[in-house]
Amino acid sequence: MRLTAQADYAVVLLAAAARHCGVSGRLNATVIAEETGLPLPTVQKLVSRLSAAGLIDSARGTGGGFRLARPPATITLADIVEAIEGPIGLTTCVDPNAHDCAVGGSCHVRPHMSHVNGAVRGALAGVTLATLSAGVPA
Repeated sequence: MRLTAQADYAVVLLAAAARHCGVSGRLNATVIAEETGLPLPTVQKLVSRLSAAGLIDSARGTGGGFRLARPPATITLADIVEAIEGPIGLTTCVDPNAHDCAVGGSCHVRPHMSHVNGAVRGALAGVTLATLSAGVPA
């Protein structure tokens, strides 16, 4: 499993925002783009998507910008990935609306895939933005 560049960049953006949490009011996309090295159009697009997902609050105009909608300790890696990628699903087996598996009727693995998917999602949910924005682990 590999995250898309957009999901990876969203983690970088939110980690930078978390480092500013409580230090400054609203951030602007230009500052975050400069700090992270992400292209400004990418940051702007991600701010829009993360705002729609409820992870950040944003406002336009004078005094506008964005900030985290919740404390960094309450935002998980799973929240971020799902905001960009949609629900975490390792295979179509975990999607009750998907019926495109060629071996679905005789598959002995399918009943276990929701457990596997839950374990992966649980691992991502166990990592908070507070952890991701902290210094490098020892």
